[in-house]
Formats: sequence, structure tokens, C-alpha cells
Amino acid sequence: MKAHRKKKLSIILFIAVGLSIAIGLSLFALSNNIDLFYTPTQVAAGEVTPGQRIRVGGMVKEGTVEHNQDELEVSFITTDYSHDVQVLYTGILPDLFREGQGIVAEGMLTSAGVFQASRVLAKHDENYMSAEVRSALESAGVDSDGMPSGAY
Repeated sequence: MKAHRKKKLSIILFIAVGLSIAIGLSLFALSNNIDLFYTPTQVAAGEVTPGQRIRVGGMVKEGTVEHNQDELEVSFITTDYSHDVQVLYTGILPDLFREGQGIVAEGMLTSAGVFQASRVLAKHDENYMSAEVRSALESAGVDSDGMPSGAY
């Protein structure tokens, strides 16, 4: 092989190896920041391993919100009307957070089956609902207001 071809081949191999390393490091960094969305039914079915960062979405079950008076700790249950997930959160809740509203909580499932939230997002508009939460409610036979389908 001629010298100039060896030089071109070595440059191409160097670029390919460097690009592969850069892509691999980027994908590794992104994989640590991806939070997959799960419904309470999927959590109850065991699709989530304890300690895995996820998002859980559903409706805040009526009568389940409990505030700790000494700290900013809140406990509530989110539901898709088929299964429930107990959520613990320490911090200030969004202004739109209330019972019967749709929420998405980010955090991880503990080994005891309780979801420890690091952030709680409340539904910002009465007409908006994430596609995942809407499909979970529809599969449970419930509309977005928490009423059984066809109850009007």
C-alpha cells in the first residue's frame, strides 16, 4: 500500500474511532437523564424496578392528600382508577395541585412500593392531559373528569 493511502486510511480510522467514542459518551450521558413514563397500573404490575428514575402520572385520589404540619412533606395517592400508587413528596407543591386533578410525579419507587417524588407537576389547563394519562384512563373506562365513561 502506498504511503499516501496509508495516511488517508489512518486519518479515516482515527476520525471513526473518535466519533464512535463521542457518540457512545453522549448516549451514556443521555441515558442517565431519561425518565420513562409509567401509569399506576404499570407500577402495580411490577414493570418498574425499585431505584429506577421514572415518571408516574394519574389523578390525585380524593381524600388522600396528607400534609405534615412540621415539614414540607406531603403524602397522596395517584390513581388511574384501576390501581393506586402512594406518593411521598418533600417540597412546595404547584399552585394547581389539588385532589381530583391530573399530575405527573418524577422520582423513584422505593423497595417498600412507595413512590418517592423529587418533583410534582400539576395539570396547567383544565383541557390538557398527557396522552399517556388519557389512554390509561380510557383503558380503565374513566373519562378525564374521573367519571365512568357515559355517566353524563
